[in-house]
Amino acid sequence: MPRCTRKGCGQDFDLATNDPSSCTYHSGAPVFHEGLKSWSCCSDVNKPALDFDEFMKVPGCTVSSHTDKVPEVPAPAIKTSSIASNLIVKEAKDGVEVYSTSTPKLAPPKPSIPPPVEAPVVEDEDDLEVPVSPGAVCKRRSCGTAFVSDEVNRIGDGDETVCTYHPAVPIFHEGSKGYICCKRRVLEFDEFLKIEGCKKGRHVFAPKQRTELQVEQFTDCRVDHYQTPKEVHISVFAKQVDKEKSTVAIEDNQVHLDLYLPGPKRFRRTIILFGPVNPDGSSYKFYNTKVEVVLKKLDTRSWTLLEKTTRDLGNISLTFGVGGRTGTIGGKDLVLDEQNTNRVN
Repeated sequence: MPRCTRKGCGQDFDLATNDPSSCTYHSGAPVFHEGLKSWSCCSDVNKPALDFDEFMKVPGCTVSSHTDKVPEVPAPAIKTSSIASNLIVKEAKDGVEVYSTSTPKLAPPKPSIPPPVEAPVVEDEDDLEVPVSPGAVCKRRSCGTAFVSDEVNRIGDGDETVCTYHPAVPIFHEGSKGYICCKRRVLEFDEFLKIEGCKKGRHVFAPKQRTELQVEQFTDCRVDHYQTPKEVHISVFAKQVDKEKSTVAIEDNQVHLDLYLPGPKRFRRTIILFGPVNPDGSSYKFYNTKVEVVLKKLDTRSWTLLEKTTRDLGNISLTFGVGGRTGTIGGKDLVLDEQNTNRVN
């Protein structure tokens, strides 16, 4: 079966069923500018893409019939250099004019810089357990083989199981187009699509899911608190905590937090409390954006700090407590422990 040569199509077609609405393609030319890739015919409709694979998936904007004619490529204009512009006229002592051409001064050679070491390319593998629909195209770059059956394209060592592809990404630089994995460079986009793969392997119709090992990273989270005469409320601002793996342990004088965050991040901290609490009367709850811990005080003293400290706090020995929902700020009722009550009386 012939293959359509229109930009953005590239499908195999049957001449018997080819009608004026069979092909959806791009009538314009590809535009590459500062990493963005788009089509000149529909740049105002389709958003420019950064990734080349996403660019190749941009749907066509023109409908017509398929064709296998080779598109005409205009011949590049040949630039002719004017020798007269480089002529230098000098007059000798006897009045005779002498003509010569100027020779450009060559810049001294720059010291060679060793090329950077490229990271190894991690290639996809075909998952043979995943069923593939007939007609599905191989995912490797520049292959384009359509799936027929497992026996033809995936199993055995037949000719149809061999994939010729480019393992690395394409590169576009100052008008030239090619692939990092091979040296060939072309100027026209149609010629770029015809660059034959430089490596042979197996087709990839259903890529395997990669399981990358992630190194656990300990991070920090903001911890706030407020208090009432009977309770201390602690808020740990950690988003999307894994409720199944995370733990919050409340003891008489400390709280252990071990929170698993999205990805490899983890928050772990032990808070030595300023005063004693009742673990059985305390509780905690996971929310989407934070973890809320409610500590039940053993007495009604106001806590100067959340954590116990050995620093000298000077004359600060108590704070105001209030039984309302606004915490300690603006409290009007002074709450004292037994020792301070005796001092006041």
